[in-house]
Amino acid sequence: QVQLVESGGGLVQAGDSLRLSCAASGRTFSRNAMGWFRQAPGKEREFVAGISASGSSKSSADSVKGRFSISRDNAKNTVYLQMYSLKPEDTAVYYCAAVGSNTITTMKERYDYWGQGTQVTVSS
Repeated sequence: QVQLVESGGGLVQAGDSLRLSCAASGRTFSRNAMGWFRQAPGKEREFVAGISASGSSKSSADSVKGRFSISRDNAKNTVYLQMYSLKPEDTAVYYCAAVGSNTITTMKERYDYWGQGTQVTVSS
């Protein structure tokens, strides 16, 4: 069982930066691939970025490439999403999720555990 708690969301202006954190409980964190997803009002939840259990492999959506970066600290049971050059279209609830394996996946159906989400609002 893995419990996830996101933090770091807020209201920022276009062009600003923000770092989201996701604290995980459970002894298997270092064996779980992790992902960040987001969901805007009226839209499907979409993959943002993922990282393998060891942190050696990463993946990100085209819409955030070059602006967002995912990382993890297995000693702290925490995964991060560093976001630069934020745009109004990045406004969404951001969710942290854990896979029951060590391999990245972009498919939300493959994720077994989810956090409650943190709101990110980018004003123009």
